[in-house]
Amino acid sequence: MYINHISSYIPSNRIANDYFGNLNGLSDEWILERTGIKERRKAGKSENAQTMGIEAVKNGLEDLPYGPEEIDLIVGGTYTPYDTIFTLGHAIQKLLDRSDIPVLSISTACSTFINAVEVVEGYFALNKASKALVVLSEHNTLYSKDEDQKAGHLWGDGAAAVFISREKLKENDFAIKQVITGGAGNVGKASDSVFLRPGYEGFEMPFGRDVFIKACQYMSGVTKRIIEENNYTIEDIDYLIPHQANLRITKNVAESLNVDPEKALSNIQYLGNTGCAGAAIAMDENKSRFKSGDVIVVTVFGGGYSYGAMLIEC
Repeated sequence: MYINHISSYIPSNRIANDYFGNLNGLSDEWILERTGIKERRKAGKSENAQTMGIEAVKNGLEDLPYGPEEIDLIVGGTYTPYDTIFTLGHAIQKLLDRSDIPVLSISTACSTFINAVEVVEGYFALNKASKALVVLSEHNTLYSKDEDQKAGHLWGDGAAAVFISREKLKENDFAIKQVITGGAGNVGKASDSVFLRPGYEGFEMPFGRDVFIKACQYMSGVTKRIIEENNYTIEDIDYLIPHQANLRITKNVAESLNVDPEKALSNIQYLGNTGCAGAAIAMDENKSRFKSGDVIVVTVFGGGYSYGAMLIEC
């Protein structure tokens, strides 16, 4: 599989840490020290997971090496949907005006990006598609409670679009060498550590420390596994792109892997936790830095303790 193009969309509304001072008593210094977040983006009143996903796709169509009429699979990814019936995937299908192709939307919390790519891999392997579009979009601030001291300050909004083909189409396509996913919903406090249930008013994160520990553990572990299975060493990795949940998690994972901190790409400082879109947005932001021969590992972890990794060769 090959990534032909990647694009993203970020709302223009910036929310600085000072905003939370009067709401939950958390200072800028406190938030920055514990999360690395300085500000986050918030969708406007007319925006939602679907509109942001649509804008991310629009931002990528101009530089796509083929027309949208050739896309024969759409996979939407979000845990903060605008509509659970006419889903994100359907909204993208309407945008592209593509009839009679497989369209689905999935959620494995913040690890959805890698699971969506694995879904594409399956369709390609069965010869049911040849050009796929993965759209990841999170409207976290719709569901977050700003006054919540545990998690209200973490969330940001954003979307990304990843165009993938079964065959290599141009010289600078990124080759997806392997995708690994897993679930640990039976481990620790997976069922209650962080949740968003229809019967509740928004996000709840009663066991944030357990999420932190398991995120560091599983992201490091799956990264080591995918590197070893492809006969690389840690020194061979040019960039590590972790799920953008907490800058302390990123630093912890890099340290446990003995990866140079400069190689660990992060955008949580100015975007907040953008959920399953965060790592894909980071790929788009940094794609001009990637050069031929670079080896990249994307590693993710989500609520429900799903996890995964993707190894890319530029």
